[in-house]
Amino acid sequence: MSRRDQIRMTDDEVAAFLDEARDLQIATVGPDGAPHLVTMWYGLEDGRPVFWTYAKSQKVLNLRRDPRITVLIADGDSYNTLRGVSMTGHAEIRDDPDEVAAVGEAVHRRNAHRFGDVRLADQPPGEAEIDSGTRDMLRVMGAKRVGIVVHSETTASWDHRKLGGTY
Repeated sequence: MSRRDQIRMTDDEVAAFLDEARDLQIATVGPDGAPHLVTMWYGLEDGRPVFWTYAKSQKVLNLRRDPRITVLIADGDSYNTLRGVSMTGHAEIRDDPDEVAAVGEAVHRRNAHRFGDVRLADQPPGEAEIDSGTRDMLRVMGAKRVGIVVHSETTASWDHRKLGGTY
């Protein structure tokens, strides 16, 4: 078995990793063809990464011109703990206010503690209940935003922990 096959995550491992991670590196194609790379907090919708951002941001301008996107979720503090998932595909831009709000809720549910929402800090990530006040706040925040859904066409994954500390 190749080293690559040894470290590849199963579909269930990829899903679990996406569920526990918080930061999504996003690469779009800039107007001059150069990569445009940013980090965003994300949520999940039917297992797909979703995020929201200002409608006039460079990444949205890039995606409106060219919907290709690559995203990366990675962690690890040493070689033998490196894990990651890279997805390449296309982005779906959602402009409808209800759909934008739904994406905002997915992001907030997973990152409530980062928003300073101490009421939700003790709830499992992705499962935080959103009350009507928070929902209203997210709708206001979403007025100038769009929701982005990442549709993966190819996925690569690695989990160096599977090597048992060997190189």
